[in-house]
Amino acid sequence: MTDDEQAIRQVVETWMSASKAGNTSAVLDLMTEDVVFTVPGQEPFGKQAFADASKAMAGMAIDGTSEIVELQVLGDWAFIRNRIDVAVTSPGGDTVRRSGYTLTLLRKEDDGQWRLARDANLVTVRN
Repeated sequence: MTDDEQAIRQVVETWMSASKAGNTSAVLDLMTEDVVFTVPGQEPFGKQAFADASKAMAGMAIDGTSEIVELQVLGDWAFIRNRIDVAVTSPGGDTVRRSGYTLTLLRKEDDGQWRLARDANLVTVRN
């Protein structure tokens, strides 16, 4: 495994652990300033909308797993196909589970860090 591949895997691991910890600031640091998220049923959105949605989820417990199915580094860009399973539990105890695949483009920034630049999320609610 190359250093870049290892660094990208670390981005995914950090994203998952920061999400579980409710550390939105750490998650935002893993994104480029021009990040674009594409999810079903919504217009594509950026970093500020992600931050706002995360703030609205304050008090929710997030748990999940992530499995990188494919990872390709192409110079200063890379992509991953990722399978995620996430459970979000409200303070009242209701849990919503989502699972599915994402296709994520990462860009190596001027500081040498890999950050998420584009994300197509096909995760859906599961029973």
